Amino acid sequence: MSAQADLAEATPDSGACAGATGTGDGSATHPDAAQPDARPDGHPGAARPDGPDAADPDASRHPAFALHRGGKMAITATVPVQNRDDLSLAYTPGVAEVCTAIAERPELAHEYTWTSQVVAVVTDGTAVLGLGDIGPAASMPVMEGKAILFKQFAGVDAVPLALDTTDTDELVETVARLAPSFGGINLEDISAPRCFEIERRLKERLDIPVFHDDQHGTAVVTLAALRNAAKLTGREIGALRAVISGAGAAGAAIARFLLGAGIGDVAVCDRKGVLSTGRADLTPVKREIAELTNLAGLSGSLADALAGADVFIGVSGGTVPEAAVATMAEDSFVFAMANPNPEIHPDIAHKYAAVVATGRSDYPNQINNVLAFPGIFAGALKVRASDITERMKIAAAEALADVVGAELAADYVIPSPFDARVAPALTEAVARAAREDGVARR
Repeated sequence: MSAQADLAEATPDSGACAGATGTGDGSATHPDAAQPDARPDGHPGAARPDGPDAADPDASRHPAFALHRGGKMAITATVPVQNRDDLSLAYTPGVAEVCTAIAERPELAHEYTWTSQVVAVVTDGTAVLGLGDIGPAASMPVMEGKAILFKQFAGVDAVPLALDTTDTDELVETVARLAPSFGGINLEDISAPRCFEIERRLKERLDIPVFHDDQHGTAVVTLAALRNAAKLTGREIGALRAVISGAGAAGAAIARFLLGAGIGDVAVCDRKGVLSTGRADLTPVKREIAELTNLAGLSGSLADALAGADVFIGVSGGTVPEAAVATMAEDSFVFAMANPNPEIHPDIAHKYAAVVATGRSDYPNQINNVLAFPGIFAGALKVRASDITERMKIAAAEALADVVGAELAADYVIPSPFDARVAPALTEAVARAAREDGVARR
């Protein structure tokens, strides 16, 4: 995941619906099946042990342990199974009629199963939040959190899948074989540069949306905030020069996306300085970025690049010296998105910048990709899109920026993730763009 993170995973339950919900109201099961023990809080998962001797010694460290015990999600039914007639329709023999019809006309699976309405949240656990390569098992709390954010914010069902492989070929093959069970694939917390190849190969191979949120969700929200910041200060994006600190998944994607949106120029910096075609130490991905960016021909350090820059975008961590921030252009924008410590502290940024944004929820203008991915997938699934195109992502950014509307202010260039207008606006915009791009199938 990029330097800015999704919302804290302790979101409200979304109620009883099919798929990845918070707690739901219990699922209908075969009448002969044993029912799971209820937790004291009503969750259908395993009961919590009683007494201090049975308690997990880690549970006293933080209240998050209590919330996570037994997991954060469940599957619930959308049809009743209360009697013999219900059972005969939901399962055998009635289900055989539907299976036979789908076998004869495979496209009917999209109408008579949940396939086209559910997203797989796929990780290998190699780049989890700020924790790094912690493996698939340890990544599952984050993937569950991602799944319930899909449900909470856009009503999209999602299933977390943590794969026990870091081999690129194996990961691509595994996801491709699982794909017939899903309407879309959300790649999550997969390390760079492998994430670029994995997404590219899956997009080429599959006829459903494949979206690496760490790249594109972050880019969409960044562009939305940048559009509004430019509007607030009476400028066009084409007149801006941006500097991105971080050349990983998020930084590379933001650079490409801003160029596609028409920004004047953008320079990307890694820990060794500005990516330029004159550097001999660049990876193939970084060399491609260097060839696309830095029209000004800058070289040297991040501090050198910031002199006269209109925009700072931080997705790397570390600390930018105040002296470097002071050299930025008048009415500049600082988007310092590293968590928990922004690259430029807001108190310092406000001394020099007209608009300041972070990845934190305790400051105004939180650039958080939960503003993007639920609505983007909801729009793609609504029309059974075969891909998520650049036009669809641009449409999402424009719709997100438009939610702010007349309320636009220096401390409000991006809406809150809890603004109920966000997901519907993105859903409609993305669905419309999918039709315009010819990737919609309904």
